[in-house]
Amino acid sequence: MKKMILLLFPLLLLANVSCMEKTMGMSTDREVIASPNAPAAIGPYSQAIRVGNMLYLSGQLGIDPKTNKFAEGGFEAQARQALENQKAVLTTAGFSLSDVVQCQVFVKDLNNYAAFNAIYKEYFKKDFPARAVLEVSRIPADGLVEIMMVAVKSK
Repeated sequence: MKKMILLLFPLLLLANVSCMEKTMGMSTDREVIASPNAPAAIGPYSQAIRVGNMLYLSGQLGIDPKTNKFAEGGFEAQARQALENQKAVLTTAGFSLSDVVQCQVFVKDLNNYAAFNAIYKEYFKKDFPARAVLEVSRIPADGLVEIMMVAVKSK
């Protein structure tokens, strides 16, 4: 009897997940998103992964995809470019900044917090996403800012 239950359990679990997907509109389909208008990944990761109506965006640095170098002009230029890069990935996936529900921002120097807020408000005008801004000791490629996002497409 125990063997039969153990054999049936995975089938019951799959049936339950399938039922949840149908009733809650959830999808376990996974799609890799790559935008030609944002810098290519500099490591073993994807620019973004879409699962159903959710998009998980990897961190973007302030690298100009045309030159493959950091945007010139210090922190503010890199912050704008990182946001432009995320915007490009969102657009490739069929999303927009208005679909963003969470941002995680990593800065080399938290003294740039006020400058970042001013730039951020150029991109997000109202109904701001949930957000965290953290000072970190080092950012990949010695950037000054890195921005991650999560977006949800309304049905």
